[in-house]
This record gives sequence, structure tokens and C-alpha cells, in this order.
Amino acid sequence: MASCFRGPLPGRPSLPLFLLLLRVSLAQERAAATSLLSGYFGTKSRYEEVNQHLLQDPLSLGPPDPGYLLPSAACAPLQLRALIRHGTRFPTEKQIRKLGQLHRLLRSQERPCPAAQQFAHWDMWYHPDMDGKLAPKGRLDMEQLAQRLAARFPGLFSPQRRFAFASSSKHRCVESSAAFRKGLAPSTDVGNEETEINDKLMRFFDHCEKFVTCVEENATAMYEVDAFKQGPEMKRVLEKIAATLCVPLRDLNADLVQVAFFTCSFELAIKNVNSPWCSLFNEEDAKVLEYLNDLKQYWKRGYGYDINSRSSCILFQDIFKHLDKAIAESKSSMPISSPVILQFGHAETLQPLLALMGFFKDEEPLAANNYKKQMHRKFRSGRIVPYASNLIFVLYHCDQAKTPEEEYQVQILLNEKLLSFPHSEETVSLYTDLKNHYKDILQNCHFSEECELSKTNNTSTDEL
Repeated sequence: MASCFRGPLPGRPSLPLFLLLLRVSLAQERAAATSLLSGYFGTKSRYEEVNQHLLQDPLSLGPPDPGYLLPSAACAPLQLRALIRHGTRFPTEKQIRKLGQLHRLLRSQERPCPAAQQFAHWDMWYHPDMDGKLAPKGRLDMEQLAQRLAARFPGLFSPQRRFAFASSSKHRCVESSAAFRKGLAPSTDVGNEETEINDKLMRFFDHCEKFVTCVEENATAMYEVDAFKQGPEMKRVLEKIAATLCVPLRDLNADLVQVAFFTCSFELAIKNVNSPWCSLFNEEDAKVLEYLNDLKQYWKRGYGYDINSRSSCILFQDIFKHLDKAIAESKSSMPISSPVILQFGHAETLQPLLALMGFFKDEEPLAANNYKKQMHRKFRSGRIVPYASNLIFVLYHCDQAKTPEEEYQVQILLNEKLLSFPHSEETVSLYTDLKNHYKDILQNCHFSEECELSKTNNTSTDEL
């Protein structure tokens, strides 16, 4: 009789095959869930979300854009200034601590709950020492970005060219600078170039007393964020997740749900894994959680308060100082002393600067009570400052210019795509027109004055 039980019964898969099929099915479900969510991770988005062609070929320059000024049009690039956010990073210690709290909650469940049980076997591989450090994928982000920029601007990134590197003091930024340099070698001679640590430019927000006191350390400054956490959209997501995980609603809050959502994003960005954390959310949940993240970025780094962007005028003016210098050297037939300037910072470096320049500004402020009205908003942090995001100013000299004003022209790229200038809606601007448009910021935005704290009311947001 024993022989009767050898092998599978006709028409029924063996247990190992059944388990294999189940795993494949779960993996496919997770992959589908992840693909639906990946466009809503905000500042935790991988760079490939804004440049989908890189998923197939990480060195591709993407579809041709006829808007580029090219040497064939008698316009040669003189100087490139790149502000680059660090590559993909690990979660911060604070995020890891919250994830550990949530993971322990799910593992302590006494009654059977299929959705929660999958996390009992999930490996909590994050540890506090990671604390926002650059992940291996982040180094690859930088190496490949360097190779693409060198391919797009071969004249500027040619051998023996001089490069100026600067970085925030944060380890992930210094490491990003080193990885970018590795991506350029051996095609360029960057071996002897040192990276200058310059927090005054790359972390200007830390040095702005008014911002630190009135926004960073002021609990009331994030009123809209806190109100949205208590609003009907987040309440619906919280109730759904609590029911799915079979936990009391009182044990969950918006921060814990958000850390679960971000863990899905970290697993995708760092390891290219379709995490079980992704299975908790659908696309509608993702849109709500994206808005929560964007609200924080808007009120803390964007248009919410004037000081957010005005604190970046020191960096903005430094960019134009070097552009002015390059033009003066060109007019004097001198070599350009700094043809390529590469600076490595944070989302918090780029976002205020873009707001200062007037990019991605919606007609109405983002608020807790206008989620539905803002479904098609311009201000989406995942599209603007994902990991490895970059804002690039390219100064051109055009030989066949009809007038002296047309001789020097500028293009700006965000994440390797041409931006249209706010003053013209064109992707190329005469340098004189650009300076004239931003004349007030260049002449009247003084960092020390902007950041000086009012002695009468040092915590109010009314004057911001």
C-alpha cells in the first residue's frame, strides 16, 4: 500500500510545487502592488521613477530632446553647475525605531491574522547604525549619473578638465561625491580633486536662525500637516490598515502607517524587492500618504513660509557669482577657471532653491482641507527631489549670436530634463534676461538679514 502514495495524485500538484506556485502568486501580487505605489513615495522615491528608461538601461540618456543647445548649433557649454541630492540611503535611526515598534506590535498578535502573520517571518534587517547612510544602490546612482552627464556634455567632462567638488558634511553626501568621482574615472582626471565640505551653502537651513526657530523647532509651523493626520482621508487609511492587521485602532497612528509605507519604498529603492509591506496599501492609500509627505515638504521646505526659500538666496547668489566669473573670463579670452562645479547636498538643499526660483508653484497653497482640489498639483516632491535628484545650470557661449546679449545663454535641467523658465516658458534663456528676472533676489536677498530673528516674537509664523 505504501507504493500507492509515491508521487502526486493525478491532477493534484505535490506539496512543494503547490508552495512554489503560492510563492510565485504572492510575489506577483506584491510586484503589482509595488508598481502601483512606486509613483507616490515622495522624497523616498527612487530616481528611476522620474526617468523610467533607466530601468532598462541605467546609462541611457533617454529620448532625444530637440530643445538642447548643442555645439552643432554653434553654442558650446562654458560652465556646468550641478546641485545633486545624495543617492539612495538607508532609513534614519528614528524611522528604524518606529518600524521596530510596528514590527513588534504585529509579532505580538495573539489571535490568528493572515496579513499580520507574514510580518512575523519578515526579517527586520534594518539596524540603528544605518541611520541615513548611503546604501550600495546610492553609490551606483551616483556613478551612473556621472557617466550620463559625461556622455551628455563630453566637452566639459573631457580629460584634464578641472572639477570643483563640494559637499554637505553628512556622510551620505561625502560618499555620494566619492561615488560620482569614481563614475568619472578613468575618462577624466579627478584623482587629485578634493571635496570641500561647505555646509554654509549645502545646509544653509541649519545656519538660518529664523528658519530654525520659526519653522524647524516651532510645533505650530506644521499645523496643516498635523491637521491632515487627523483628517478624514488619513482616518480612512488608518481604519483600513488596523482592520487588515487585526490591531486595535488605538495602537496605530499616522506616523506608524507612514513608516510602513516608507518601508515599502526603502525595500524597493535599496534592494529592488517587492516587500510584504507594500501589500498593505492600494493606490488610493498611496495618494493620501504622498499628500501627507508633500504637505510637510511644502510647509517646511517649499512655499509654505517665505523663509524656507529666502534662506537659500546665499546658494542662489553663489551660482550667479560663478556664472558671472565664467562670462568675464570668456570675454577676456581666458580659460574658464571652474568649468564644472559639482555640489552634493540634500532634498532640503534643492527644494527651497526651486521654490525661490518660482518652480512648481500651485495657485492655491497645499492645506489639510484641500486634498481633492490638489490631486493635479505641481508640487509633488517625488517628481522634484527623489533620491539622486539634480539641478543643473549650463552656461553656453554662442559664436553666431547677432547681438552681444545673445552671446551667453543658459539652460536648466532638473533630473536630466530641461526646465522651462518661469519668466518665458522657454527652455533656453539669454543670461541677461535671466539675471534681470531674478534681479530682486540677486540684489536684495541678504542671508544675514533674511535669517535674523525678530527680537519681539521669536516663535511666530505670522511674518514668515
